[in-house]
Amino acid sequence: MKTNDNIKQKLSLLPHSPGVYQFFNSADKIIYIGKAKDLKNRVSSYFLSRIKDNLRLQIMVSKIVDIKHIVVATESDAFLLENKLIKKYQPQYNILLRDDKTYPWICVKNENFPRLLVVRRTPKDGSKYFGPYSSVTTIRFLLDLIKRLYTLRTCKLSLSQAAISRRKYKPCLEYHIGNCKAPCIGKQTEDEYNLQIEQVLLILKGDIQFVMQYMHDEMNRAAKEYRFEEAQLLKEKYNKLETYQAKSIIVSSVIQTVDVISVLVDEDIAFANFMRVVKGTIIQSQTFEMNLGVEDTKESLLSYVIAEILDRFDELSFEIIVPFLPEQEIPNHVFTVPHYGDKFKLLELSLRNLKTYQFERLKQIKIVDPDRYANRTLLKLQSELRLDVLPRHIECFDNSNIQGSNAVASCVVFKNGKPSKKDYRKYNIKTVTGADDYASMYEVVRRRYSRLLNENLELPDLIITDGGRGQMETVRKVIEDELGLNIPIAGLAKDKKHRTNELLFGFPPVRIGIKPTESHFKLLITIQDEVHRFAIEFHRNKRSKAMINTRLTDIQGVGNKTAQKLLIKFKTLSKIKNATLSELSEITGERLAKNIYEFFNK
Repeated sequence: MKTNDNIKQKLSLLPHSPGVYQFFNSADKIIYIGKAKDLKNRVSSYFLSRIKDNLRLQIMVSKIVDIKHIVVATESDAFLLENKLIKKYQPQYNILLRDDKTYPWICVKNENFPRLLVVRRTPKDGSKYFGPYSSVTTIRFLLDLIKRLYTLRTCKLSLSQAAISRRKYKPCLEYHIGNCKAPCIGKQTEDEYNLQIEQVLLILKGDIQFVMQYMHDEMNRAAKEYRFEEAQLLKEKYNKLETYQAKSIIVSSVIQTVDVISVLVDEDIAFANFMRVVKGTIIQSQTFEMNLGVEDTKESLLSYVIAEILDRFDELSFEIIVPFLPEQEIPNHVFTVPHYGDKFKLLELSLRNLKTYQFERLKQIKIVDPDRYANRTLLKLQSELRLDVLPRHIECFDNSNIQGSNAVASCVVFKNGKPSKKDYRKYNIKTVTGADDYASMYEVVRRRYSRLLNENLELPDLIITDGGRGQMETVRKVIEDELGLNIPIAGLAKDKKHRTNELLFGFPPVRIGIKPTESHFKLLITIQDEVHRFAIEFHRNKRSKAMINTRLTDIQGVGNKTAQKLLIKFKTLSKIKNATLSELSEITGERLAKNIYEFFNK
């Protein structure tokens, strides 16, 4: 890599210390932020030959005109600082994170005599946030439950001690109906109020057992004192709380408090899920979606998600369950990679959440942005087959005959993942006698690509055969040995039940393991079904015409030309059969019309 004098000087001055580095472009804008255990070694590596296989990385490095760095004490500090800077500047070549911020949260406001609020943003203002909740109904129930148990204020007054001492405020209706103890006029001390807030925080963190016990005791007390209406209301609340608890996923009575984080990478998008488990119950789950940076690994993605969670929630449980170890260690936390047991089931649950979110997201992309979805599918196919170019132009062949009669073949063309029907072609087999699929395929492929070469037309990026190794070898002989072309060839093979069950590629062909649910495998099946439909339709039409022509030419004096005239006029054999003598005479003359009429009306 060629580097300018300014960058060479900056590289020479970098220390062998942990820190964060920033790359700037010619407009003095940050295009990439990274962390390093050793700034000098890490930053220098961008300007070595190791990036030659990463085109996106090459493009980024070509835009670098200046480098700045920040030295920190430890690698952990670099890890957290990198996350904060990425969120602040959102550089072009870093991870861009999107999540479910629009879901509601419960906020315990950072103020004197804190209030409970429902918010959809979580700014760093010292308040405590709980969520996100997928249902507003759940939040309303929780707030109603807390209001039933505690007398918290709902007003927006600034309750400073000075204002309370001056008796600046007057109690509102909430005080008179018993929902508030009027801290605004000093009837409730801040210590008494904060004791309630501490209990509310426990509820919001998932510790509701003591609340249920409290309700149960109050219900029994009301019943003993013959306050049956109040007891019934408490019973209804208790049942709702029991239902709310039942809806929470009880993981294990052994597992107490852990966090679970999983990551799923899908081409240019990655998904991450965070779950919090308190006393064996899942009380929180959040999914992140990220656009990948230039050189992100799954380990670095996991580290980024951990940093994001730390930044957002200010804390993580001591034990964190993960599918693999992150790139960065976190002081005072331990990572567990389970392979069996309850913790493994928790990790599986987190991954299921991710896959569900991924499915819904890709389904949404398919509807809203079909071109992007098609491009993603083709990228997967390119990656799976390790093709040099994106297979935007795919062609597929199929033969059709019945015991060698009326042998035909078809070619369908897909461009950008969609059928290009104007490019479909039908072929009558000319040089093959009998049912010889390999010879028929050889003829058709040779005719197809000889013509494309002669007319200087676009060649495909990938050829697919509706068959296994034999068909692939037949196509290869034409493409490589005879025509000297270099076009990748794949084959779709069927099992004994005539279901497509494997994709073959390369020479000698090897099986490419793709799940039937993958979008790129579904695309291949769609292409296969389309070429099969097109070939069968062509063969059926040809066979029908042949049968009609044969029936007419059995009549004395009727040849192929006369048969064609009759079909052009009457369209079907049935209409010819029901035609009058005068109608037939208009086409063939009286003598021949009489023969036709008598043939069908004996």
